[in-house]
Amino acid sequence: MNHIKEIIALIVFILLMLWSNGDEVRPQFYKDIKTIKDPNNLLVLVNKFNKLDQDYIPKDLEKLKLAYANDHKYVRHIAKKAFEKLSKDASEEGLQIVAVSAFRSYQYQDQLYFYYVTEKGTNYADRASARPGHSEHQTGLAIDVMGDNGDYNLFEDTKEFNWMKEHAHLYGFILRYPEGKEYITGFKYEPWHYRYVGVTAATKIHQDNLTLEEYLHQNKKA
Repeated sequence: MNHIKEIIALIVFILLMLWSNGDEVRPQFYKDIKTIKDPNNLLVLVNKFNKLDQDYIPKDLEKLKLAYANDHKYVRHIAKKAFEKLSKDASEEGLQIVAVSAFRSYQYQDQLYFYYVTEKGTNYADRASARPGHSEHQTGLAIDVMGDNGDYNLFEDTKEFNWMKEHAHLYGFILRYPEGKEYITGFKYEPWHYRYVGVTAATKIHQDNLTLEEYLHQNKKA
């Protein structure tokens, strides 16, 4: 009998390890969703549990200069100033960091998510694309970038990516969906996706290897 109990305990332990990282159990995404009350907060948490209203559009959107974007891309004023400074400073070191995606409306995200579902199925879509209202791009604080190879999907292979790893936080940006933190963010690793949170928060997140979720949770307890 004791032997059977030991086997059962071992099975339970293995299952918990498969569904957790350390002491954090993998959450059930897109459950108990809350509508965001303060979408203009620079530290606003938009994820699979927190949703923006479909009519939300930041009032201070501004177009990035074409020297720093591949087309007409819009972000909030504070993110525009920070990203243009970042891109300019990188260019002075012979690097090319260009925005390829920035603000997206709820309606645009709806179309994008539907495309992924149609082409690759819901499981893939939910790892690669946010459902409408759950995309950081709607905040006007998120930017997807590419380097000198001209392909954001291969941004990790560029010298620009290495530069961003060391410098992005100095301008207030974080790598929003880091590798190995998918169980927290709900999204696959995206080396091209950066989020403006301000220099103070970005520096802490960078130094402690945190996600935005972890940073906000720690500060909530403090």
